[in-house]
Amino acid sequence: MLQISPTGFTLDGRPLRLLSGALHYFRSLPAQWPRHLRMLRAMGLNTVETYVPWNLHEPRPGSYDFTGRADLGAFLRAAADAGLHAIVRPSPYICAEWENGGLPWWLQAEGTLPLRTGDPRYLAHVDRWYDTLIPILAEHQSTRGGNVLMVQIENEYGSYGTDRGYLAHLADGLRARGIDVPLCTSDGPEDFFLTGGTLPGHLATVNFGSRAREAFAELRRHRPQDPPMCMEFWNGWFDHWGERHTTRGAEDAAGALREILAAGASVNLYMAHGGTNFGTWAGANTADPRTGRGYQPTVTSYDYDAPLDERGAPTAKFWAFREVLSAYADGAVPEPEELPPVLAPCRVELDRSLPLADVVDHLSTGAVRSAVPLSFEELGLPHGLVRYRSTIPGPRADYPLTVEGLADRARIHVDGVHLATLERDVEHEPLKVAVPGAEARLEVLVESMGRVNYGAGIGDRKGITGALHTQQYLHGWTIDPMPLADGTPDRLPWGAAAAPAGGPGPVFHHGSFEVAEPADGYLALPGWTKGYVWVNGFLLGRYWDRGPQRTLYLPWPVLRSGPNEITVLELDHCADPAVDLGPRPDLG
Repeated sequence: MLQISPTGFTLDGRPLRLLSGALHYFRSLPAQWPRHLRMLRAMGLNTVETYVPWNLHEPRPGSYDFTGRADLGAFLRAAADAGLHAIVRPSPYICAEWENGGLPWWLQAEGTLPLRTGDPRYLAHVDRWYDTLIPILAEHQSTRGGNVLMVQIENEYGSYGTDRGYLAHLADGLRARGIDVPLCTSDGPEDFFLTGGTLPGHLATVNFGSRAREAFAELRRHRPQDPPMCMEFWNGWFDHWGERHTTRGAEDAAGALREILAAGASVNLYMAHGGTNFGTWAGANTADPRTGRGYQPTVTSYDYDAPLDERGAPTAKFWAFREVLSAYADGAVPEPEELPPVLAPCRVELDRSLPLADVVDHLSTGAVRSAVPLSFEELGLPHGLVRYRSTIPGPRADYPLTVEGLADRARIHVDGVHLATLERDVEHEPLKVAVPGAEARLEVLVESMGRVNYGAGIGDRKGITGALHTQQYLHGWTIDPMPLADGTPDRLPWGAAAAPAGGPGPVFHHGSFEVAEPADGYLALPGWTKGYVWVNGFLLGRYWDRGPQRTLYLPWPVLRSGPNEITVLELDHCADPAVDLGPRPDLG
């Protein structure tokens, strides 16, 4: 069992410096885990760290999934096979630039629920989730012959709240369900973070990207009994749509790592391998975390400028870190493994198309009629699109049209004509709508672009809350919830598809391509605007010409020898329905 003293850690009586790297099992595919984990060993690490996203594992109340990409047990076994210890940072909240910080969308379905607090309603959901999760995790503890050395109580709670009773409830719940390895917290290295987020009797760690000596001095001032450990060494960073791609030089990051280790500290690289926000799992931030205003959706790639890139290839940062870590490794560091092959460049013409308006009945979970617009959560929709339809009575002059409570992006049509595209927290020109006849048909197609994962904005609801024509609320809505997920293209009537053509969306486009054998690749969409891509029914994620990300990672396990299917939902406009496959990423 891991023992903790002011000077460091011991395992079974022997000194152990934790040289850890974050690798999230849910951001790659199971067939990739063994090689990715062995590459951590080849970097000089002895431990892997992962979060556990509650919303991935409990997509609906009481319905659990621990299969495929969600198979936590299989991941921990693969880590043990690679010779790695493990640190697990389970829910309820993980941040991680992940949808809603890992909190399930359905927590907000029946109104406002005080998240990350000791509210009994919230804790009842957490306790039920822990009744399922923690026994799985407990089996893999080092005290039972497994590789899990440490478990986190909550995540950077000092950046959010001060409810020590809530933290104590989580810690007691972990213990009661069989966790007997050390528990820890992780927070920023400042007094208000450490006083709000730590819990007496449990290891406190700090998160930072530089100035290790100052960070550890602050930790020591608050917790002199704890050894120095950086639970998140930010060696890279994430990207938002519409911003510049963020990188950090290899030598600069290696120098900061060297400073951490020279202080006698343990470390967890955040990230060692970033991976991908497949599907609709990318989260969002806000420009002002205190108010939740200034929406900033995160891109599909979670490359993070990490030592291992999105497909697991070693970068310059890998080699720089390997040189630093080798001096602290227990024995020889293994050589890196060969990479999987990559696709040769090719262009794929998409030869069939279906307008979204023609297939709503195939995608909708069922039309709902309501006096007022309902949120995604009230409709039982985790992610995707919602079409709201109403009418504006006439005749009347060109009065202003206002959409209220938009989250996150909406295409507005009046009598079938595109009027505007609106975005959350973005100023736009006033909309004017005249109704010369008895009525005008209003359609608002809303896209969820990721729930906020940090700060006051967590738990945000998606959709619209209302629409006004001048000072008059519009009532009488027909609402179609349309989930977008793995397998969505299989629900479409491709037999009725037309020949493709460039032009306005929303339109589904479909085509096929052949490969001799599965290989890693990157998919580019020149001339496309915004939408979603599926390959063989697997939802790769979102694309947007706003950048910085220009390619979507296509992992080799998604492909099959011979024909492969590709489907693109273009929401705005496509100049030419063709995509490019190639061997290299373009992240901006």
